[in-house]
Amino acid sequence: MANAIKIVMAGEGGQGVQSVAEIIAEAANEEGKECLYIPNFGVEQRGGVSVAYVQISDEAIGAPKFNTGDIVVALSDRALYRTKQYVGPQTIFVYDTSIDVPKEDLPANAARILGIPAVEISKNELHPRVFNIIIMGAVVGATSVISREDAKRAIEHKLGAKFEKQPKLRDQNFSAIDRGIELVTKAG
Repeated sequence: MANAIKIVMAGEGGQGVQSVAEIIAEAANEEGKECLYIPNFGVEQRGGVSVAYVQISDEAIGAPKFNTGDIVVALSDRALYRTKQYVGPQTIFVYDTSIDVPKEDLPANAARILGIPAVEISKNELHPRVFNIIIMGAVVGATSVISREDAKRAIEHKLGAKFEKQPKLRDQNFSAIDRGIELVTKAG
């Protein structure tokens, strides 16, 4: 059985959870790794929680489902409550600090809980559109599941057409991934 890195990312529809999961999966695939990405949406047509399940391994992945993630990311309060079930004693739990939830509602059984001020940094330092890329950087930094360079190549591949029209977006996205990696590195 492969020793896969299991990632659960969740947020409100439109926060870019699926885009980031797809970029991570593509970067891992470009590195020659086995990768499985499963998007999941709520039954609501609009305004639901969007969840992405990603597994990355050097070997074939045995099963598409898993009970416990190595890293679980919540970008909204509803996403936090929906993903807590995937947290175990070895899990790194990442959330955006703008989420308004009581501290006792954070998963107490996680190995590490990392609060990342992605919304604040994207608004004040970069651009609100790169909020999700800061979170992607946090995932890359916390897991080392893909390299920073391959993450940037995958971003370029996914958003290259937009970058041609607005070159400043490239720098903002690349700065956002660097900033996300830096945030988890500093958090220890």
